[in-house]
Amino acid sequence: MLILPPRSEVRARPIETERLILVPIDPSDGPELWLAVNGSRATLQRWLPWVQFHTDPAASVRFAEACAADWDHGRALRFVIRERAHRSLAGVVGLEACVHLHRSCELGYWLRKEATGRGLMTEAARAALGFAFGHMGAHRVRVAAATDNHPSLAVIGRLGFRFEGIARQAEWCDGRWLDHSVFALLATDPR
Repeated sequence: MLILPPRSEVRARPIETERLILVPIDPSDGPELWLAVNGSRATLQRWLPWVQFHTDPAASVRFAEACAADWDHGRALRFVIRERAHRSLAGVVGLEACVHLHRSCELGYWLRKEATGRGLMTEAARAALGFAFGHMGAHRVRVAAATDNHPSLAVIGRLGFRFEGIARQAEWCDGRWLDHSVFALLATDPR
């Protein structure tokens, strides 16, 4: 079984890396999430089907509330990524679709456009994976990205995931079907 620490415990002692702080999403993060998504809409909506439904600040608050409930009910653990230097919100990284019996989850992530190209997502995702394997007792983490989403595929490659196949027409996004490259990392894989 997966071990999910209480959200309040991780908010009190967030995950820290050299440049980042990962804090469980809280409803109070809603306004900042709205600014990040809305300011990066053109970039994000190409790859993330939920962006089109993120239409106003209230949607961000509802998302943040759902994140808190998902954590509290053991369904998913999502973190706000903040840069340590100025505490600004850079994006979100999550351990989604937790399946306790199989000790598995899925990695998901996005960055606001101003935070891209600096290795922040690789750093944040590596920390989230460390949390999944080291604190939650995960055995398998799956990740998928569109076959032509080269920045996301590069992050996945740097994290040491192993390619498992192509999920054809896996998502309808931004007016087109996206094929997904599917990868996984096991607790027993070398990193």
